[in-house]
Amino acid sequence: MTTGVHPGGQPQDPGQTGNGQLPRQGRVGHEALPEETRTRSAVITARAAASFDPVGRSVATARSFVRDTLQGWGFGDIVDDAVVLTSELVTNAVVHAGTSADVLCLRTEDGVRIEVADRYPEREIPLQATAVNMGSPDREGGRGLQLCAALAAGWGVEYTPTHKQVWFQLDLPDRPVGTRAAGPALPADLLPLADGRVRVAVVQIDRTGAISAWSEDAEELFGYAAEQVIGKPLTDLAAWPHTPGTSTGIAEALQLSRWEGSYGIRDANGRVTPVYASHLRVRDTGGEPSTVCLLVRDHERAVLQTPLRVPSADSATLSEGGQATDPFEVFIGSPAPDDLDGLLQRTVERARDMLDGDSAFLLLATDDETELEVRASTGLPSARQRFARVPVEAGPGRYGSARMPAVHDDLTAVPGAVPLLSGTGMRSVVTVPLKVEGRLTGSLGVAAESPARYSNEEALRLQFAADRIALAVESARLGELERLRRGSLSFLVEASDLLAGTLDRDQTLALMAQMTVPTLATWCAVYTIADQASDPYLSYVLHEDEERIDGLKALLSKIAPPDPVPTPGARVWSAPAEAAHEAALRTSMRSLGRGEPATVSSGIGTTLATASAVGGETVVLPLVARNRVIGMLTLGKPTDEHFRQEILELAEDLSRRAALALDNSRLYSERMAISQSLQRSLLPPELPVIEGVEVEVIYRAAGEGNEVGGDFYDVFPIRDGAYGFAIGDVCGTGPEAAAVTGLARHALRLLAREGFGGPAVLERLNSAILDEGARSRFLTLLYGELWPQDDGSALLKIVCAGHPLPLRLRQDGTVEPAAEPQPLLGVMDDLELYEQTVTLDPGDVLLCVTDGVTERREGTRMLGDDGLTDVLTTCTGLTAGAVAARIMRAVERFASDAPSDDMAILAMRVPGLHKD
Repeated sequence: MTTGVHPGGQPQDPGQTGNGQLPRQGRVGHEALPEETRTRSAVITARAAASFDPVGRSVATARSFVRDTLQGWGFGDIVDDAVVLTSELVTNAVVHAGTSADVLCLRTEDGVRIEVADRYPEREIPLQATAVNMGSPDREGGRGLQLCAALAAGWGVEYTPTHKQVWFQLDLPDRPVGTRAAGPALPADLLPLADGRVRVAVVQIDRTGAISAWSEDAEELFGYAAEQVIGKPLTDLAAWPHTPGTSTGIAEALQLSRWEGSYGIRDANGRVTPVYASHLRVRDTGGEPSTVCLLVRDHERAVLQTPLRVPSADSATLSEGGQATDPFEVFIGSPAPDDLDGLLQRTVERARDMLDGDSAFLLLATDDETELEVRASTGLPSARQRFARVPVEAGPGRYGSARMPAVHDDLTAVPGAVPLLSGTGMRSVVTVPLKVEGRLTGSLGVAAESPARYSNEEALRLQFAADRIALAVESARLGELERLRRGSLSFLVEASDLLAGTLDRDQTLALMAQMTVPTLATWCAVYTIADQASDPYLSYVLHEDEERIDGLKALLSKIAPPDPVPTPGARVWSAPAEAAHEAALRTSMRSLGRGEPATVSSGIGTTLATASAVGGETVVLPLVARNRVIGMLTLGKPTDEHFRQEILELAEDLSRRAALALDNSRLYSERMAISQSLQRSLLPPELPVIEGVEVEVIYRAAGEGNEVGGDFYDVFPIRDGAYGFAIGDVCGTGPEAAAVTGLARHALRLLAREGFGGPAVLERLNSAILDEGARSRFLTLLYGELWPQDDGSALLKIVCAGHPLPLRLRQDGTVEPAAEPQPLLGVMDDLELYEQTVTLDPGDVLLCVTDGVTERREGTRMLGDDGLTDVLTTCTGLTAGAVAARIMRAVERFASDAPSDDMAILAMRVPGLHKD
């Protein structure tokens, strides 16, 4: 499909002649010539064109193209008719004619003209005066023209030798000039509340989601200068409601042709400013799409909010054509909201207006029909009461059950009869059930501040309305539950992947909290329990507002942690809210006692903010792993907010996964600590200082310390003036290899100090390894004895048992092996080893490595002995430490992957005598 958009001006069609008329061989249609002349002479303010391939899916694509185009132009009133007609005409082209279809949309001041052309090469050209036979309405063919005649203000068909073009004109409905919607004149005290200076932030978002324009009002509202935010994604600033499956995401909202709703913008101080937004998707003259966002403070939403379309009084029973209208649409209005929250909010507003009440509320029943959950209200503190739960059976008799209609003349006479209205000042109330196929699905109520307002007549009217909307509400609720379940599954899969991706305890705690805030809760605290005898410890605290974290942590540190109860499920914990309230009260009283206003004290502000942050419902979920409580996950809401049941169930699933991940990280940390301690015990604590010889060792264990390696080294004094050195590699890793490593290192020291020479030391070590039986491991070992000489040289006696040969670097840059290979240890019983004598002259270097160095690989390449020799030749004149460091850098740079084997490098250099 190809498209083109040219807003503004008269379009220049490719086939247009000099006089502005298209060449034609035939025209047919309803008022074809006058309509054509009128349309072409009108000022065309925008055009959009697209071509569609001759495949079935092109029909749906064409419908979307026309719908998006007209909605973008603000022609929502004629979108449905235009889409129906376009669908029929494009179907004729791509399905029946089998050719591609060209769709052209032209916008004028009066309406829109849409042209659909196909490219069928052979067609009979009818005479202009020939009457058009529309055929039977039941025929498959020709139905598109019948619809044009029925729905369009004008239409026509034009033929050329290469294509046929069908066009139709849709006029905008008559309305007062400049009027889109209007309301009655209201007294000043009933007007919406706004600040003295209303600021409307204008923000433009490009196709990538980045901010491309930022107005002065946006700077004032959110504190960012334009240069600070332009080019950044809007998602960096938007605090979107992230409840899985229940709302459109910010990325999706920016792609819609038009969107209205509430979210938050994080300002320059880190605080979240609630805003009401109106988004409009536009495209520039080059066809580049972008989204224009108008933002006001949420309490000033009336500035931008589109008024709801209320059906007129005379349409309550009959439509304009005299046909009966749907009672549901009469009550709710048209169009009905397509989301559950919008439908419920529209319902309570209509119910309140219908009975002239002061407030209204709607509750939905849980699956077991034992509780009702507040989902919408008007005239009540809805944010405070949202998702609060009340029992279905609140008391004996019909008036205490939500399953039956009830009228209360005066709630002061029966306190607690309607728990939702306690403390709200409402006196009289009428409630009716919402039922689907005899099953209770909810409850609808209207209340007034004066007593005895309602009678059974109002109850019957409200019940009639409840019966009309019950099925729609249940259908929308089931749809929301399905979306929530899908979103929950996606959330849990992502959470499992993140938790499985780390074995670090601190990172696991941070992930647990970050996955719950703000998706499931406003704040979160994680308590851990080290063992059965330990008390819970506050390990991690997170709040969606970073400025609240310190105050929240301080508050939780002062109260006793929740009891580690292993019972699954969420349980309410009231201690944080009570402690926050008491702290705020004490702080306020102390301030008043000093005579200081509360607004001046920063301590009061922090305390009150903390109290507000934790003043809502707080729940605790146990973290149980391997039949033991290892901690608690605490989730909280701000002042007087409640958790919905679906969120608690999702949090329970998350807590089970998080508990296992946390316990795995604990076991891994313990194992790594043991492994590192064992690894340290297999290596010498420090190197001795040898007069006249520089010694340097570099050791790198593979596996990031989670396994003990098989490589080892040692340098130790044997007796006065003599030193032993060794470097070896045990086959394999893990405990078995560690046992042989420990045996070899300690046996070498013991036998050498008993006076045995190199061959005897290794032969006895070979016997000790073979005595291990099934636990024995092969061992390659380079062992030598070193005697510094008075002339500045050093005498070495070396035995190389299956190990990579030591390399000697002379001062002239030549490199040669310093020993010959001999059999490795742990294979044969009778070994006959011999030692070789080497003299290191001043400036010479002896380099000993394990096979992790020479077998370093990158694909099919291997460093090898030759590569090591090449690197060593560049080390002339370097100290022993510099030689070892250069060798290690060369090995690390040889391959990009992390080493898969342990590596040990032992470098010894004879610097020679220093003359004063």
